[in-house]
Amino acid sequence: MRLKNMLYTLAFTVAFQAHAAEKKPNFLVIVADDLGYSDIGAFGGEIDTPNLDAIASSGLKLTGFHTAPTCSPTRSMLLSGTDNHRAGLGTMAELISPNQKGQPGHEGYLRPEVAALPELLVSGGYRTILSGKWHLGLTAQQDPHARGFQHSFALLQGGHNHFGNNSGPSTATYTQDGKPVTKLPDDFYSSDYFATKLIEQLKASGKGAEGKKPFFAYLAFTAPHWPLQAPKADIAKYKGRYDAGFDVLRAQRLKRQAELGLIDPAKAAHIPALRSGGWDSLSADDKRVAARDMEIYAAMVDRLDKNVGRVIDALKRSGEYDNTVILFLADNGAEGLDVARTEMVGINKAAAAADNSFDNLGAATSYVSYGPGWAQAATAPSWLYKAYATEGGTRAVSFISYKGFERKGVNGAFLSVADVSPTFLELAGVADPKGSFQGRSVEPIRGKSWVSYLSGKADRVYAPNDSFGTELFGSRALRQGDWKITDIGDGKWRLFNIAEDPGETNDLSLEQPDRRKDLIAAWDVYAKDVGVIIPDQRIYQP
Repeated sequence: MRLKNMLYTLAFTVAFQAHAAEKKPNFLVIVADDLGYSDIGAFGGEIDTPNLDAIASSGLKLTGFHTAPTCSPTRSMLLSGTDNHRAGLGTMAELISPNQKGQPGHEGYLRPEVAALPELLVSGGYRTILSGKWHLGLTAQQDPHARGFQHSFALLQGGHNHFGNNSGPSTATYTQDGKPVTKLPDDFYSSDYFATKLIEQLKASGKGAEGKKPFFAYLAFTAPHWPLQAPKADIAKYKGRYDAGFDVLRAQRLKRQAELGLIDPAKAAHIPALRSGGWDSLSADDKRVAARDMEIYAAMVDRLDKNVGRVIDALKRSGEYDNTVILFLADNGAEGLDVARTEMVGINKAAAAADNSFDNLGAATSYVSYGPGWAQAATAPSWLYKAYATEGGTRAVSFISYKGFERKGVNGAFLSVADVSPTFLELAGVADPKGSFQGRSVEPIRGKSWVSYLSGKADRVYAPNDSFGTELFGSRALRQGDWKITDIGDGKWRLFNIAEDPGETNDLSLEQPDRRKDLIAAWDVYAKDVGVIIPDQRIYQP
């Protein structure tokens, strides 16, 4: 049977490459910033997301897809195919601990020792396009235009005012094709403008000799990352929708996920960790504000979906849609940070200086997030949220669609964001650089190609004995088959069987001490291999 599957996979690969030789596939990667696992309709949510739902329904829902615990480390893995510690984002640039400063792998930008995916695809005859968030370096040498994106409109930092620099306090830096953008349009709204620029770049690059090349397009939204801001009409659409609170929303979404076949309702969901208690512990005023925060968040997701629809319509008009591999992902679990109460001084000050009066919430001059209650409604049944190496922090909503893939529907095989680069390279017929690219030594690709998995001839990408490690801000994890050890940052390892306990509710350390010991040893090997430096102080406090 194994030989038969190998022959099927080989036949699929040969057939795909024969087709690619005639016309290589395009690639469109869409990233949503801090989107929760169950926010969109196709994954159990109530927010109006028909465009994303349609793509998900036509393709494969990747319910076992994992990222790093936060944004820039994930993006480094996406574009490098290696571990974030080897790519330069062992921690975020804004949150480098004193003992990590100046240490290899903790530079806070995409290292030159990485051959970025767009660089590799350009060498294979692709045109490359980026619109949206970069967050992988601020200098000219670190700009996306210098890392393989021939056409780029980029927000260099990790966050910004969604209505632009002209509408409220902002330190955001934008570049176009590597050159500073000094002024944004008066009607700027992030999701609208990023989609518009991508459509313009696709159209402009699709002419003449360049237009004969396939494209790799990267649309990196900053929605729904805080500050929560959206057009008034979009917010009004969700008025009253969340008055029942986050406990009710969580139960509704879990029920819907079970109906969609995304989770097994017989397996326990993790109980939310809330310092201030559940919804009923809030005052009437606090409930009113919290419900409005969620209305704004929903409006941001709704607007993002509309702009995805605009891009898809443009691809269909150009005739490129059917030949485009579309990958959608969130960059981590839902964001549980409360910007008004965080110990992160810069964020706390920005929130304090804003006009967060009730009637102004969601406007350009407001600055709020929605906190851990709503976040854990979005990550359920998983444990915790962004910034933790738990399932809630690293299991992200994702799906992939292409007419040439045999596997459709829902599949929960463990996958990593680091797998995207080797998968796309194989589909594009571009060689793995194997440590050397254009005369320079580069990091080897560590992720694994999904081609045999997408062909339907292999049920998994990672073998039961393959180890996959994670670390950020001192929160650590290692996955090996169905087993996982998790440390939320308190230095305590917990052991879980993720297949039986996806919510990480039952620590099996006492029942299986030898397995726990073996996985800790495997994590130590991983940490030494990639150069993990545990921070001497936890700077990020959700």
